[in-house]
Amino acid sequence: MAVTIHPSAIVDEGAQIGDGSRVWHFVHVCGGARIGKGVSLGQNVFVGNKTVIGDSCKIQNNVSVYDNVTLEEGVFCGPSMVFTNVYNPRSLIERKSEYRDTLVKRGATLGANSTIVCGVTIGEFGFVGAGAVVNKNVPAYALMVGVPARQIGWMSEYGDQIALPLEGEGSYTCPHDGSVYTLNGKTLEKVKG
Repeated sequence: MAVTIHPSAIVDEGAQIGDGSRVWHFVHVCGGARIGKGVSLGQNVFVGNKTVIGDSCKIQNNVSVYDNVTLEEGVFCGPSMVFTNVYNPRSLIERKSEYRDTLVKRGATLGANSTIVCGVTIGEFGFVGAGAVVNKNVPAYALMVGVPARQIGWMSEYGDQIALPLEGEGSYTCPHDGSVYTLNGKTLEKVKG
């Protein structure tokens, strides 16, 4: 399946874009970017040189994926959400050697207008609510909201909030796909499905 690139998009020489990906209006993909299969880059997206975007990611309008950001398979970036790569930027001080790595693991959702401060890891299927500001690591399946973001619950891979406490013991069966999740202390794991 061919890559679809809108005529208004700029894809610099050397960029790698996987089969079936779609590059929409006014997108700029830098030459060092590595983009997987079946990715959608919405209007006005920027993708930096030192960026990896996994298969089946959806990056909505007005998102800049800067250098040192890695998105694993199936990450959703909501409209106008923000990544950073320098913790303490100053226009008058060059800090490219101080870029911090940001990793967004498989299946995570980053809601519209959320901000991911550089140097954090978002766990598998983590869910960052709209407008949240994440400045620390997010556990797998955690539901994060607020400024700064705090965990208020858990989310299934399907995208439903899981009826379990933030910590303790328990299990949950997803009514949509039958997957089973168990809570052990402060860790939620998918054990079946």
